[in-house]
Amino acid sequence: MANATDTLEKPAGKRAGKRGKAAAAGMKKGAAKAKGAAKADAETTMTMAQKRKEKARRLNEANTMTFLLDTEVRRYVTAQAKEQGMDVAPYMQKIVEQYVLDTAPADSDMVRRIAAKRSVLDRVVEVAKEVEAEGSFDEHFILTVVRKAATDAAFVAQYETAVDAKSADERSLARAKAPINQQMGRLIKAAAGAKSKRDENGKIMRAQVSGEMLSAYTLLEKA
Repeated sequence: MANATDTLEKPAGKRAGKRGKAAAAGMKKGAAKAKGAAKADAETTMTMAQKRKEKARRLNEANTMTFLLDTEVRRYVTAQAKEQGMDVAPYMQKIVEQYVLDTAPADSDMVRRIAAKRSVLDRVVEVAKEVEAEGSFDEHFILTVVRKAATDAAFVAQYETAVDAKSADERSLARAKAPINQQMGRLIKAAAGAKSKRDENGKIMRAQVSGEMLSAYTLLEKA
């Protein structure tokens, strides 16, 4: 009888073992499937981010123009830019935008935004010279100038027009703010005759701030 009992129990044990193995295999397969789905989601998100980055890169390339000037023309333009406390590139951009303001339909959104931007940039240069004359230069000079300019409601209104703040969504607004904020920083630096401050490794030092017109800015020191 003992042998009969043993014979009957063995198949049942084998079946239980098989069921356990099948369950474990199913769990492993489910975990692998979930892991694969999570990886696919991550890859999709990464791909979308890469696409946005690539689109922005192509747009920047399309908006960047390179051309040659006669030597005398370059020297003259450089001198004119220096008189206005500007580097050559932003001064050339200002010349082109002024041409647009003079020739494009005055009621177009493009003209309205460019005019507002030019007003904002011209004003920060004026404020930078005022603050510099007061002897208030320090490494946070860019923030100091923008803060002072932003106490004027008209300046804020022009800035909002320049970046289309009332109609742009959050992402579009961030894209619109980046170039004008960078231009403000460069013009303020040039107006003060300053240079970017660097750490011991030669890397440009920047500061982050919240609740301000600028979210980040370059630290400065006298050239």
